[in-house]
Amino acid sequence: MFHLVFALPSLYVIGRTLWPLPWPSGVKLAAAIVVLLASQYHLYSRWSSGSVFAAEMPRSVIILFNWAFSALLLLALFQLLFDLGALVLLSVLGRSVAIAPGLRYALAAGALLLAAIGVHAAIRIPPLCEVVVEIADLPPAFEGYTMVQLTDLHLSRLFPGAWAEAVVGRTNALVPDLVVVTGDLIDGSVAARARDIAPLAHLRAADGVFVIPGNHEYFFDQQAWIRQFSRLGMTVLENSHAVLARGGARMVLAGVTDISASETGLPMPDLALALAGAPTNAPVILLDHQPQNARAAAANGVALQLSGHTHGGLVLGLGPVFALANGGFVSGRYDVQGMTLYVSNGTALWAGLALRLGVPSELTRIKLRRKAS
Repeated sequence: MFHLVFALPSLYVIGRTLWPLPWPSGVKLAAAIVVLLASQYHLYSRWSSGSVFAAEMPRSVIILFNWAFSALLLLALFQLLFDLGALVLLSVLGRSVAIAPGLRYALAAGALLLAAIGVHAAIRIPPLCEVVVEIADLPPAFEGYTMVQLTDLHLSRLFPGAWAEAVVGRTNALVPDLVVVTGDLIDGSVAARARDIAPLAHLRAADGVFVIPGNHEYFFDQQAWIRQFSRLGMTVLENSHAVLARGGARMVLAGVTDISASETGLPMPDLALALAGAPTNAPVILLDHQPQNARAAAANGVALQLSGHTHGGLVLGLGPVFALANGGFVSGRYDVQGMTLYVSNGTALWAGLALRLGVPSELTRIKLRRKAS
């Protein structure tokens, strides 16, 4: 069913864009086969690794497939918008609109160009994104405290060790007080990704490096990955917390598991458990991979929640679609019942759809300020 769904846009493009072109039947048939083959990138991923979430192919091949697959999706979208416009004209004016071959070529060229731009934007080393968050009752000792949030690294053949090393270098150059990694670090098994994730052992911050699992960790033996994160020197927060201290002042950093745990029988997110025993007079920063439970976090006194997962919606304008599955939260800062929620666009993204148009990746530096009374 998964692969059939991804074949539907290709069938639409073949029927509405390709077949009406004034080409010989043999040429159109050959082009249709190429389009169908491009649509099955995820099937090839399954063949290469046993999972649609890890394409164990050369990086150049993965980039090529992402370009072709993204262009196919964009062309299907362009054709759909044109067809909807034609239907409106037909219903209002009572006349049909024909698509000239030149317009079909233009739509295809535009899709190919935009896909190339979008794939390039998706796989680059992310630019720095500066965020200032005001927290009521922030202890003076934590004024100006800086955190770097990395999320959705999706280390894989597309985002290999060299890419991770560059991200680590940029992170360390910021000299943060704290580094937090909010899930989806990998795509693949520990054996397949050990070299790609190794650079994360070199992350440095005064108060350490903390990590929580995302949904993709549960696709690839989450418990094995948790042990690997610990071996790399990262502190794992699974429904638990740490107390950050500056002199006599304290701040709580809590982390929960991902809601995908329900599919594996592993512990579900439990904020009450994560905060059990935490100082009651200290502001709480919560790491939760998915943003959809932010309202519950706010109701439990969390001051700041950091999330990822949504990839910012991938394409400008698609945010409302992604919001449907994420509690209405997609990208950037939200005020949730007095709590600040920050949803990062992601340091990288899943190699199954590496496309960004108007929604840049980010390496996020967050500076804390005391909120004025």
